[in-house]
Amino acid sequence: MRSNLDTLCGCFPTGRHYPGIADLIAKSVVKVDGLAGSYTPDRVWKRLPLVVIDFETTGLNPENDRVLEMGLVFFRDGKFEDRHNWLINPGMPVPKESSDVHGITDEQLADAPFFEQIFDEVLGHLKDRVPVAYNAPFDRKFLHAEAARLGYGGLTQLGDVPPALDTEAVWIDPLVWVRELQKFEKGKKLTDVAARMNIPLDNAHRASGDAEATGHVLMALAKDMPESYGELVRIQGRYSAQQEAEFAAWRAKRKG
Repeated sequence: MRSNLDTLCGCFPTGRHYPGIADLIAKSVVKVDGLAGSYTPDRVWKRLPLVVIDFETTGLNPENDRVLEMGLVFFRDGKFEDRHNWLINPGMPVPKESSDVHGITDEQLADAPFFEQIFDEVLGHLKDRVPVAYNAPFDRKFLHAEAARLGYGGLTQLGDVPPALDTEAVWIDPLVWVRELQKFEKGKKLTDVAARMNIPLDNAHRASGDAEATGHVLMALAKDMPESYGELVRIQGRYSAQQEAEFAAWRAKRKG
């Protein structure tokens, strides 16, 4: 389930992209904030073990709503490896407006495990993998909220913390790159982008289906993105800030 932010472009025109030049600059960078685990800035991010994370939820507020489906899809060396999917009992009724989006009902979740029952398994799958999500703040907040309820809140790189639960680690977000690289294309939702790039998305609004399509979108965009992990994180942060500023200005104009 997604917030309505991904229906807006929010793009900020920055001109043409020169990943090669960006990577040359990156070689002089000693430290980049937000890198996952022990991975260094000069690593080629496509070759790293990635985990694409997607949630379906009872609503949009991670403080009050809960996860009811989780999908993890693994990529390495730019290729799909495997996927896992769990239905999860949220411990609360599924609102009709949410069920209308993803099609998951209370009846389907009646015998599903609670999040705490699969958490150790999830931790094992997240270990040492760079997190990816489409509109990453949404999934990141829900994962961290669910973990905090189990006593795993506020974790950092100290200790054996999976990157996805590290509060300082940046998640790779294909939506940020779509908004920049496809700024003149209509539609930035995952369904729109997948269709435009001829990427199958047969099970839209279900967790592992959306996660796998997200991974393939990211790999298709990679040719126009920096090659080094450090520069990807640095530039993504800049683009994201610019896009948020554009969105804030658009929202203020509407209110005015």
